[in-house]
Amino acid sequence: MKRFVRVLLFILLTLACIAIGLRLSLGGGQNLPDRSTAPSMSFDAVEKVVDLDFPPGNIAVSADGRVFLTLHPDGHPPRQVVEIVDGRPVAFPDEEFQHESDRVPYFQSILALRIDRQGRLWALDFARFGRGTPRILAFDINTRQIVHEYDFPSSVAGLGSMLNDFQVDADGRYIYIAETSPVLQQPALIVYDTTTRTSRRLLDGHASVLAERLYIQVGERRMMLPGGILPLRIAVDSIALSRDGVWLYYGAVTASRLYRVRTSDLLDAALDPLELEKRVEAFADKTLSDGLTSDDDGNIYLSDMEHSAVHRLSADGKLETLVADEKLRWPDGFSFGPQGYLYVTCSALGQVLFRSEEDVRRHAPYQVWRFRPGPTAAPGQ
Repeated sequence: MKRFVRVLLFILLTLACIAIGLRLSLGGGQNLPDRSTAPSMSFDAVEKVVDLDFPPGNIAVSADGRVFLTLHPDGHPPRQVVEIVDGRPVAFPDEEFQHESDRVPYFQSILALRIDRQGRLWALDFARFGRGTPRILAFDINTRQIVHEYDFPSSVAGLGSMLNDFQVDADGRYIYIAETSPVLQQPALIVYDTTTRTSRRLLDGHASVLAERLYIQVGERRMMLPGGILPLRIAVDSIALSRDGVWLYYGAVTASRLYRVRTSDLLDAALDPLELEKRVEAFADKTLSDGLTSDDDGNIYLSDMEHSAVHRLSADGKLETLVADEKLRWPDGFSFGPQGYLYVTCSALGQVLFRSEEDVRRHAPYQVWRFRPGPTAAPGQ
């Protein structure tokens, strides 16, 4: 009995030491000062697109106005990818694809969607943090058939990875992916060439893709991991291409800076990794941000979960708040649509992450909104 007590005490002491070590190495931090400005637009200019029973993730709007969404995996949704038809979410490409089945492939866990200028809907499957097979699929939105499929090798996206968000270039050849790596904390960018069907992992663990020691504060809730010991910190996720395809902009959610790098440097397989790191530029100060997109005038748009706002960074890095309202509960994903509309999903993750299915349902409905920011861009991303 005494031996059992000693062993138990040793285990408890070891666990306590591990917890203290994690708290000292990964805990602590500070809140980022509020960088917003007075909104330049009234919230009256913002239109509700749809109410949903489950929180939306990302969004892609086609040139003819069709609206495609993911339902956020953390919201325990019954479907993963839907199209809004007559104000209701309808499974895309069909109901069978939403769950594990004998048909391969099927959706494992989808968060990000984009529509390229060829009208193909791309869906990025992070495969339950690499426990399955991370892959990217492209669908013809009219026939609902797969027109491209690629499984990422484990050397690029293995166990513990999270292929979180992405952008497709104008030609539909190159895809740029933010690998958040929440488990291993080794984030990176991934470039996939749809023609050669090859992918490369770049800027692995570089300062520009890492989270900073900042808290995410959403209303009264400081976002903490289950157990309340460690803060939630999210590495590279926000990612956008300039519309001329010259620059890739990116940054960690929990970071104070937005970075950029020339796509020509990312695509140069002969470029030494250390030389590539030297070519990364710190572009501008930012708020904590989730979604990111760009317009034809060279502006970058950021969704700000802490201040329920959408901001715009000008080409010279000046930040302007466009809209802000408590109804924008954790603004998340962006897509331009026709007629100059910018669509934004509100995943309300402050009320969803690490919550039960009952809590998620209690905070419904969840919304998608749209407004016209002025400058326009090709729909789909």
